[in-house]
Amino acid sequence: MSTATEQVRALFAHVSTARPHGVLVRRAGGAGWLSVPVAGMELCREETAAALFEVYSDEHALPGITTDTLYALLGTGVAELGPAGLVESTDTFSGLDSVEFPEVGDCRWYAYRLALSFWYEGARSRPMTAGEAAAALALSGYARTPGAGRLDPRTLARQVREGAARLPAAALVQLGCAVSADLARVPDPGDSGAWLYRRLLPDRQRARRCFDLIRSNVPVPLPLVVRTDDGTYRIGAAPPPGPGNRWARPLCAQW
Repeated sequence: MSTATEQVRALFAHVSTARPHGVLVRRAGGAGWLSVPVAGMELCREETAAALFEVYSDEHALPGITTDTLYALLGTGVAELGPAGLVESTDTFSGLDSVEFPEVGDCRWYAYRLALSFWYEGARSRPMTAGEAAAALALSGYARTPGAGRLDPRTLARQVREGAARLPAAALVQLGCAVSADLARVPDPGDSGAWLYRRLLPDRQRARRCFDLIRSNVPVPLPLVVRTDDGTYRIGAAPPPGPGNRWARPLCAQW
């Protein structure tokens, strides 16, 4: 066991975090790996995006919109369209370009986000934030190697997972909030992770280097952050990429 890992574990011997139980079970959706259950149906991503587009307006183009709000919006769209209308709308929607029509792109990303939310049974899932990924990378062997250069996306993803395994998932969530607050000025009410940040990542330059790398154009397949129905946090699998063959890396947690 490395000295860094021993230090982290010793630190968390004094921190109260809920211990996860059981194994995460992949939800058995009926519309492929990424599907959304709604109104007794399983919608694929494009069907989900088409239904959202039906009731989409400028007020929904907000970075802080919650997943529950999106799901309620989806339910409204499905109810208004009905099964036959959904098929017709999806056919039309599929011919629209996300670059030419930004709201189309928004709906496709929202559909991806909803599908990720339903990835596991008995849990909600979301993309790992840039702050969480940067914190994990900073705790990994990569950031501790003098002169470490840029890595290919898959190797970088393995380093993120290695670093994430060094501390409880709930603590990584708090630490990620502190990283984003310090390096991207994202509000962290109550400074929930400030104490951990000072102790685990005292080298701000290393944290900045990792944060900038995660936020760069490198398409890193980041794992999901999972919150089970009993309130514990877990690190899940890396999902397939979203629209444009990209993985999400938001600054804020998208629950």
